[in-house]
Amino acid sequence: MKVTQNLWFEKDMEGAIGFYTSLIPGSAREWTGALPAESPSGPADSVKIASFTIGDQRYQAFEAGRSDTFNHTFSIVVECETQAEIDRLWDALGKGGMIEQCGWLRDRWGLAWQIVPKQLGELIRDADRAKARRVAEAMLKMVKLDIAGLEAAAKG
Repeated sequence: MKVTQNLWFEKDMEGAIGFYTSLIPGSAREWTGALPAESPSGPADSVKIASFTIGDQRYQAFEAGRSDTFNHTFSIVVECETQAEIDRLWDALGKGGMIEQCGWLRDRWGLAWQIVPKQLGELIRDADRAKARRVAEAMLKMVKLDIAGLEAAAKG
């Protein structure tokens, strides 16, 4: 059994896939094509389809005109090893998009991303609940997450 996330783009699916796969190491476009039959979204060959990976996650996508817009019920979480990785992805994905709180942003296609340091999960799950609370409270005050600030909160 395989599990693959599906993304529905109104337009510029290929631009989005090219952008995403250029940002995350280990990403690749696997194939692109068009639906060869008429569908509710349009005539034969008008609906574009693709398969790709972002890091170690499998995706497929459609470009099939207007549908439900992306929202916060689906986001892509990227765990970063360094602040430099966070900064690079934050700047690239946020350009033309919308910056949000707590490490969240929306890219120019409207897809929600969470750009987080790998340490965040470990710090929030810490057995010392006071330490975990300080980290969570610090995170909730941040826009782009800052590793040094989270580690300082952990130390108290």
